[in-house]
Amino acid sequence: MSTAAAHQMPPSHRPLWPPAPPRASDTMTAFGRLAALRNNAIASWGARAYQDDVVRGRFFGHSSFILNTPDAIRHVLVDNYENYVRTAAGIRVLQPMLGKGLLLAEGRAWKHQRRTLAPAFTPRAVATLVPHMRSAIDETLAEFEAAGDAAIDLREAMQRMALEIAGRTMFSFAMGRHGRSLRDFVIDYGTRLARPHFLDLLLPLAWPTPLDVVRAGFRRRWTGFIAQLMAERRAAGKLDGAPPRDLFDLMMAARDPETGEAFSEPQLGDQVATMILAGHETTATALFWALYLLALDQDSQDQVAAELHGLPAGVAPEVERLSFTRAVIDETLRLYPPAFLIARAAAGRDVVAGNPVRKGDVIVIAPWLLHRHEKLWQDPGAFLPARFLPGRPPPDRFAYLPFGVGARVCIGAHFALVEATLALSGIVGRFRVELRDTTPVLPIGVVTTQPDHSPLFRLTPR
Repeated sequence: MSTAAAHQMPPSHRPLWPPAPPRASDTMTAFGRLAALRNNAIASWGARAYQDDVVRGRFFGHSSFILNTPDAIRHVLVDNYENYVRTAAGIRVLQPMLGKGLLLAEGRAWKHQRRTLAPAFTPRAVATLVPHMRSAIDETLAEFEAAGDAAIDLREAMQRMALEIAGRTMFSFAMGRHGRSLRDFVIDYGTRLARPHFLDLLLPLAWPTPLDVVRAGFRRRWTGFIAQLMAERRAAGKLDGAPPRDLFDLMMAARDPETGEAFSEPQLGDQVATMILAGHETTATALFWALYLLALDQDSQDQVAAELHGLPAGVAPEVERLSFTRAVIDETLRLYPPAFLIARAAAGRDVVAGNPVRKGDVIVIAPWLLHRHEKLWQDPGAFLPARFLPGRPPPDRFAYLPFGVGARVCIGAHFALVEATLALSGIVGRFRVELRDTTPVLPIGVVTTQPDHSPLFRLTPR
């Protein structure tokens, strides 16, 4: 156990141990593991993956390595990151939705995009977008108030709210007319095309699989929809000399500080798609899990509500004042990281944690495993927000990766944390959240860490 973990003492009340899926057998066959990867990657990992520093295996003729040591992770994601590229399967699954935007770009294209986008996601820039966040949160709270004692699907509600925030912060307009279409795109892709087929894993990227043909058709419809949103935003115009009012303004005005290049129209479309999708889906998922955990742990829920109610009258609930609420978000991201898996393919030879790595070998860094690893955390399966309170020893930077790490750390991390903290505080400050459905909710790892079903909740005004 690490020194930091040893100092992470549990709270005074009995901690919550939320339900978790059973671990796979360490003797699972390759075909069994392949089936699990398609249906729920989390269910493909056995006990060794939660206990060992490195788990070595074979994957379609290449060695595979699950890394659970901070030093090895630092080597792959920071010290020698240019040697590790996205896998063909990862590109196949994500590119139809995200194109060649920041999340999937490599090399010079990635550096250009990162430099160009960075000013739009500084804390100062995000602060200008907070009113858009608050307006969508307030409307959601009003909908909950109007629902009375009716059962509420908080997963769907968080998706709608996060989508509204994504639309308003990107375009300054509500997503009422477009929200259903956007959700249909996301649901259609997630259910039909996002689960990797074994040919996606087996064939080189240059060889199209049958699913790739279907994905290409989806890509044409999706890019047309994004172009429609951009055209509508352009039609709204921008006042000469006025400061940027949304991300679209910031991205239109962005220039690479080294080359002076702006985004081309296809590049801009891919960035818009990446920011809307990566932003709303992951934040909605995190908020669902946070509300589920607080419904199971009423003591922690009362602390979140008390923190908001303890603010002086008329003081806006800025994130800096909501330390326990933020700790709940951080602990939720530990237990249910939306991006549960980082997979990379070695572009050349290397040595990682004493193991020789050859070109084509697969490196797996799984935040799901890392955040629940028995050597790195005290009571790794328990919900203990106090781990992340100010003054507590922080976890190792390479043992806690809700937004990745290194050069490719998520550019929208601060945006997401502000949004999630304000939303969670607003909901729990206004309502007591309880479960109507007592069936345990288990996570499924398919693109993001999703619940296996959407339980119904009761929201009672405080």
